[in-house]
Amino acid sequence: MNAKANEISALLSPTVDALGLVLLGVEYLPSPGGAVLRLYIDLPEGGDRQVGIEDCEAVSREVSAQLDVSDPISGHYTLEVSSPGVDRPLFTPAQFARFAGEEAKVGLKLPQDGRRKLQGRILRVQGDEIVFHLDGAEVVVPLENIDKARLVPDWAALGMAPKKPGKKTS
Repeated sequence: MNAKANEISALLSPTVDALGLVLLGVEYLPSPGGAVLRLYIDLPEGGDRQVGIEDCEAVSREVSAQLDVSDPISGHYTLEVSSPGVDRPLFTPAQFARFAGEEAKVGLKLPQDGRRKLQGRILRVQGDEIVFHLDGAEVVVPLENIDKARLVPDWAALGMAPKKPGKKTS
């Protein structure tokens, strides 16, 4: 997350927590026509349901009022509140650790070993570094160099893999 996203996350996290939800992370995407502020929310671990539209609406109402008062963004912006989805974004070391063993797609701020993008299995977290298994080797990436990271859904495990065309029987 960039500095503005970190600032907004720290500001809004208690409000989201008070609603019984967790603020996973914030994306702040400035642009000349108006910025986009995207909040990703989830239920606390162990919840037996998924984030619904009602949760997103409640968070949107509460944080809109808070943003109007504290005014951390100058100019026009669009607020979006989203569940993490199957390609869950990862923001913190704890989130990477929770999904150790899963495949992640990562965009880097600065090239590392000649790459700006990588896709590999999350092995472990060492302080503020994430260790991935990539091309048969371990690759250590400092969290501060990660621009964006998302889990890669295992469509087969989710029962959503495309069906392979089979032979027709007559």
